[in-house]
Amino acid sequence: MSTAHHINVLDSFIFYREAGTGSPIVFLHGNPTSSHVWRNVLPQLAGRGRCFAPDLIGMGSSGKPDIAYRFADHARYLDAWFAALDLREVVLVGYDWGGVLALDWARRHPERVRGVVVFETFLRPMHWSDWAPQGEQLFRALRTPGVGEKLVLEQNEFLARSLANGVQHGLAESDRGVYYAPYPDPSSRRPVLQWPREIPIDGEPADVAAVIERYGEWLAHTPAKPALLLTFGDTGLNDPKIVEWARSTLRALEIVPLGRAGHHAPEDAPDEIARAIRSWLDRHAL
Repeated sequence: MSTAHHINVLDSFIFYREAGTGSPIVFLHGNPTSSHVWRNVLPQLAGRGRCFAPDLIGMGSSGKPDIAYRFADHARYLDAWFAALDLREVVLVGYDWGGVLALDWARRHPERVRGVVVFETFLRPMHWSDWAPQGEQLFRALRTPGVGEKLVLEQNEFLARSLANGVQHGLAESDRGVYYAPYPDPSSRRPVLQWPREIPIDGEPADVAAVIERYGEWLAHTPAKPALLLTFGDTGLNDPKIVEWARSTLRALEIVPLGRAGHHAPEDAPDEIARAIRSWLDRHAL
């Protein structure tokens, strides 16, 4: 069972869940979920370390300051959370934007990291040619001024689509309610809209593309910390071309395929994810 906490960071606060004792293992969620996505993973790893799962700023039960919610904002608030808890000797686990934040933080703080586990995340900047036609249509719309605001801020369409398409086994209404609760009105949904606009596609936005390129270089050329990529089938961010590129380019990255799951894989495969992480921790004596 995890316990809930709040801690003040910068001009706001971060909510986080905690379970277990020992060296820290930090779990970072993606868009548009929250630490709730890890609820069935944390108990299975609490015997291996002190597990933390924060809600990113503006998301879940964390504060909602008046900021742009760009990647750099999330990184800044997350840095402050790590500093407030003085976390060291960390294993980072992240998916979607949580994976980007995990790899970026690890590259910038290698002396404080034992290893990194990621899945369903961005291993290199994207191109529109990487997207299936339906996905390209949606994400071009989300990135179009006025259109994205209508879809996300007014209609809350991204949250509905993401949960419907990203969870293969379906969600209990109680869990669906947890994901909807932080976003009751247009203003509260600004982080949900900004995240799709942060995806580096054909070089834009350039600052986020540079973040991903830098940790790609780190994984490719550094005698790096142990790093694990979990894959689920061959769709979306598990596209075989991307996985093969990662296998041949990111030499520090160990790749372990698991069973099929949706983009929000902790909802579909918490047991498989926990087992894979435990096995990886054992192999590397972490």
